[in-house]
Amino acid sequence: MTKDEIQLVQRSWLQARPMKQAMAEVFFFRLFELDPDMRAFFDQDLAKPRTRLLQMISASVRGLDRLDAMLPVLRLLGMRHRLLGVRDEHYASVAAAWLWTLEKALRAEFTPIVKSAWIKTYGVLSQPLREVAQPSLAA
Repeated sequence: MTKDEIQLVQRSWLQARPMKQAMAEVFFFRLFELDPDMRAFFDQDLAKPRTRLLQMISASVRGLDRLDAMLPVLRLLGMRHRLLGVRDEHYASVAAAWLWTLEKALRAEFTPIVKSAWIKTYGVLSQPLREVAQPSLAA
């Protein structure tokens, strides 16, 4: 990722943070709307998953300029996903739900260039998870 892309993501996340609780709720609503099968991965009470989502996003956005340091954590998360039965197509559902959520939260500030930076961010961050969860992707 370029320095400009990292700054766009970090800046837009700062703009969105005041709405973070609502964003977490909207994200899961949209995720289950797009992929109802993903509901099975979560407890009925989504309080903890919402908190984990926000913590993960905040930590990931802060660490974008130190991706090497995040790789071990991302790989562990990928192994956990694998044990839970997460399939590769689930990552596309998560990406779509997150981009939709950002668009609703940031509105006019979610410009094509900001969207592109978030798409690249998700790709960079999800690749280590996907490689561990689906070893055939590493090839």
